[in-house]
Amino acid sequence: MEKLAKEQDGFLGVESARNEIGITVSYWRDLESIKKWKQQTDHLQAQQKGRAVWYKNYTTRIALVEREYSFERES
Repeated sequence: MEKLAKEQDGFLGVESARNEIGITVSYWRDLESIKKWKQQTDHLQAQQKGRAVWYKNYTTRIALVEREYSFERES
């Protein structure tokens, strides 16, 4: 899905982590881009398969990122 998402208008990036639980955060230009992604045919099929096969449960959150900053220690 990440490869397909990258091809969509309005896609800005993705971050993912997997350990005891998994989390994937995708970033989009605006709500319209998110709506179009949610209705993309291949994504719809993956959503259906996810509900039927892969996931017992999941949560989707749509949020506005108002600020970002980071820290990286030099070696």
